[in-house]
Amino acid sequence: MPDQPLEPARARRTVITFGTFDVFHVGHLRVIERAAALGDRLVVGVSGDDLNVRKKGREPVFSQHERLEILAALRSVDEVFVEESLELKRDYITRYAADVLVMGDDWAGRFDELGDICEVVYLPRTPAISTTALIEKISATP
Repeated sequence: MPDQPLEPARARRTVITFGTFDVFHVGHLRVIERAAALGDRLVVGVSGDDLNVRKKGREPVFSQHERLEILAALRSVDEVFVEESLELKRDYITRYAADVLVMGDDWAGRFDELGDICEVVYLPRTPAISTTALIEKISATP
């Protein structure tokens, strides 16, 4: 049997996304699954505790270590890391060789300038689900 020409290897497509992922809920799960579907490898940056305080003005309910552990346990997540600054997105994309940046559409337009190094995709948020609203609801429960 003559040798068959080898097909060129398909390049792996790495997707990166970011979030606080505090009080993990179905909206978080859906964005992770949709992001993972855009490539072969999903890397997730979890906002560090200090970043969360700067970004949202409050401590997260779960520590950064716990949130990293939750995300790392998901079947569709290949790697997690601590995001220390919103301004370092370009560095994180480069470090993890990401081909696609996925963000929620509440960030639409904020990261368009990163289109020079990767594809930028804004996914719609899951309607009627908000970590802040969940925390407020839990806090108000007697």
